[in-house]
Amino acid sequence: MQEFDKISIAEISKKDMLMIIEALEYTGKKTNIDSFLALKQNILKELSQLADTSEEEFLKYLEEEHSLCLND
Repeated sequence: MQEFDKISIAEISKKDMLMIIEALEYTGKKTNIDSFLALKQNILKELSQLADTSEEEFLKYLEEEHSLCLND
């Protein structure tokens, strides 16, 4: 197996990314393990910086894309 320090998220769909973010938040709140919430926040921060937008706007963007998929 090849070693690597970073993983690219280029192949993760917006729907899957939203699910990961929501799962981290849910797990962090239900288990009271702050590292899940911190990881969620770090991922959201990095993605919003890449998109050159606020964390709130990026999360809203993911949620809007997901709601469009549900309506199809």
